Amino acid sequence: MQSALDHTLTALADPTRRAILQRLSSGEARVTDLAQPFDMSLNAVSKHIRMLERARLVHRRREGREHFLSFNPKPLDEAAAWIEKQRALWTARLDTLEALLQAEDRAAAQTRKKSGTRRGH
Repeated sequence: MQSALDHTLTALADPTRRAILQRLSSGEARVTDLAQPFDMSLNAVSKHIRMLERARLVHRRREGREHFLSFNPKPLDEAAAWIEKQRALWTARLDTLEALLQAEDRAAAQTRKKSGTRRGH
């Protein structure tokens, strides 16, 4: 079973879905208006919209036969928090690795200095 983060990242992986979200970031829009700029059928755009709904990135509101979509930023905030957590984790790990490598370089330099040899000889 996919997690909410998986759904969000899957939805964001497609340029059409990102373009739909970009348009919705400026306000609510009818599904037919969202579909207009794309060179695909309304059915194909609807499949993209369903992916965005599954990821909770859009909300649908019905008014008679019209369907209106609005942007929900919360899943993006959750994805951004996950990415930042990963960045912090890997930054700390890489900083530790760098410090270890520098310590090894200093130790090797000290050993060479004591033995009177130089690097490369």
